[in-house]
Amino acid sequence: MKLPIYQVDAFTDHLFAGNPAAVVPIGDEWPIEDVLQKIAIENNLSETAFFQEQGDVFELRWFTPEFEIDLCGHATLASAHVIYNHLGYQKDQINFETMSGPLTVKRKDHLLQLDFPSRKPEPAEMNETLLKAFSHPPKEVLKSRDWVLVYDSEAEVRALKVNESLLSPAQFEKGGIICTAKGDGVDFVSRFFFPGGAMFEDPVTGSSHCSLIPYWSEKLAKNEMIAYQLSERKGYLNCTALGERVLIAGNAVTYMKGEIEV
Repeated sequence: MKLPIYQVDAFTDHLFAGNPAAVVPIGDEWPIEDVLQKIAIENNLSETAFFQEQGDVFELRWFTPEFEIDLCGHATLASAHVIYNHLGYQKDQINFETMSGPLTVKRKDHLLQLDFPSRKPEPAEMNETLLKAFSHPPKEVLKSRDWVLVYDSEAEVRALKVNESLLSPAQFEKGGIICTAKGDGVDFVSRFFFPGGAMFEDPVTGSSHCSLIPYWSEKLAKNEMIAYQLSERKGYLNCTALGERVLIAGNAVTYMKGEIEV
């Protein structure tokens, strides 16, 4: 079986920034799940997206090198980029069917805009392991799929040091740890850590903003926000709070295209 493959940098307008994802369009028949997982392991990126066109919708799945995940923003953005820019799709909206239900992507000016579920985090007690693993204690601790640690300033988030060896993947149920603060030149900033993942600090994490957007929308009393993820590769996200849904928009650029033989 031969499958096309693309590698796309998401949430950036230039190469070697943002978050890289592999995108694999599937033809008439899905490979067995073990093959999908092995392709993700071979790619060794934080996520590999697989999609199959089924009439008016695309079935979309995301795999880390460790397991299938329920929601991934940057690989969804990368998939939409491939569908629009490499597969000649002409409709204004792409409809995806996923483990997290229906998701859509639209062209908005020069960006691609994701429509995702809102996952407002709720107050939680600080996990002692988390407290020991991070160099500075947060002022607030919340939980949704991911832990959300809120700090006083952008500088404090930038300066965080994390002892990865103290964080066991089994503690996080396929989630991660978001560290966030009000931004200096943007509305809010964040960093995202994924214990046991192929990359411990994720470059730009769309799904984490499903929790960050409702939190910061309430704190800042605004629905339209600009977010900045403070990883080495960096990325910007245009964010909108819509109650039960959030909109996350960004750019994407193709780094590579090729073919897999399995």
